[in-house]
Amino acid sequence: MTVHPSLQPAIDAWTHSIESVNELVRLLAESDWNRATECPGWSVRDVVSHIIGVECEMLGEPRPIHTLPRDLRHVTDEFSRYIEVQVDVRRCHTALEMSSELDYTIIRRSRQLRNEHRSPQTPVRWPLGTTAERTLERMLTLRAFDVWTHEQDLRRALGMPGNLDSPAAALSRDFLLSALPKVVAKDAAARPGSTVVFDVHGPLEFLRTVRVGPQGKGTLDSSVSLGPTVTFALDWETYARLACGRVRPAAVADRIKVEGDHGLADAVLREFAVTP
Repeated sequence: MTVHPSLQPAIDAWTHSIESVNELVRLLAESDWNRATECPGWSVRDVVSHIIGVECEMLGEPRPIHTLPRDLRHVTDEFSRYIEVQVDVRRCHTALEMSSELDYTIIRRSRQLRNEHRSPQTPVRWPLGTTAERTLERMLTLRAFDVWTHEQDLRRALGMPGNLDSPAAALSRDFLLSALPKVVAKDAAARPGSTVVFDVHGPLEFLRTVRVGPQGKGTLDSSVSLGPTVTFALDWETYARLACGRVRPAAVADRIKVEGDHGLADAVLREFAVTP
């Protein structure tokens, strides 16, 4: 049996993005591994450590036995504590050790994915500190999204922009857009009858409208709305940074144009981050 066709797009997106990460860090100087990223408390080394750690868990490897220091201020709950173990255990690793482990991990994971023959709906355990199960298709989508998001963290930290229109970028756009109805209708408490338009430009251009129905449920479509309650105009990179919690709205206010109900706009931006 071969990989199911519905799994291939996520696998291809993951492959493109993680190989791009590998190329980014392969020849970095030791000092560049210590550059800060937009992930609180994480350097370039830490982001790469996180990627390696999760992929190793996807390979079925046991987690490291490691006690975290008590002075890590960005570790605030059980989820972040779980994530931090794979990161902190590699903080003493050299540039060569990091790049070699990443390269070897990609080889093994790529081989595993090439041999994937399970149904897209197969329930699998999500490795990030929870016993909850997700479908194989959902899990592979989340991995592609996570790796692309961290690729962008690395690119901003290193001043090497790119891949904002890659296969993983398109997959990440769709993943983030799927959260918009809840953000607007439930989290920001938009009133029934409200329409909120997102006009996004840049390497990925799209226009989406969230409509809040009579029962307060939000729906998403790509049609133009006449007289929307709120319209946001912003670039794709800023959209992704906001949605992934990398930056606060006030820090990029000059990159967001808002028209309409500013009270609702502020509420939407306040609830815009949808990642842990």
